[in-house]
Amino acid sequence: MEANVETVAQETAKSGKPTVSRVALVTGGARGIGAAISARLAQAGHRVAIVDRDLSTLESQCSALAGRGGKVLSVPGDLADLNAIDAIVKPVEDAWGPVEILVNNAGITRDGLLVRMTLEDFELVLKINLTASFALARRCARGMMKARRGRIINISSVVGQMGSAGQANYAASKAGIIGFTKSVAKEVASRGITANAIAPGFIETAMTKKLAESQ
Repeated sequence: MEANVETVAQETAKSGKPTVSRVALVTGGARGIGAAISARLAQAGHRVAIVDRDLSTLESQCSALAGRGGKVLSVPGDLADLNAIDAIVKPVEDAWGPVEILVNNAGITRDGLLVRMTLEDFELVLKINLTASFALARRCARGMMKARRGRIINISSVVGQMGSAGQANYAASKAGIIGFTKSVAKEVASRGITANAIAPGFIETAMTKKLAESQ
């Protein structure tokens, strides 16, 4: 039987851990914001599948969380290959069952002024930041709809709301995430699934270290 939401919240507040351990999948979960999300979910007692293309960083993050008692699964994967989406999700389902919490966090930048930006750089950023989020949400939604419960969390950016010179591709991908999330939320709400987008400001990560202080 599904645990009462208020009871779960109360128990989590007291102990720091929920009474129900969910299956979570976090893309780009070995670095930056994704690493913090993975760590927090594991700390809360959830089973966390961490997806990243950097194998050494991925293994390091998983080892660190496992060493602190977290239940984690290392899932190597490159979201530039949309044909690999099923290969990313299936090992998680085989190990723990359907994904109940999906965090689409992975993202890249390929900055450049409009007149100098290549079509390849524009399309690659949209593929990883936006299209892969769609593909993963579509894949994981099957299990969520069957269970009539799920959480889809997409990481956008303030850049998707306000724009940023030299980041037409990145801004477009993050603005797309917002519209995509709003539409998905309307589709799946009746099945007990929520879809939300988070739009962080500038956070000190490897991605933002290259930015000038003025930016």
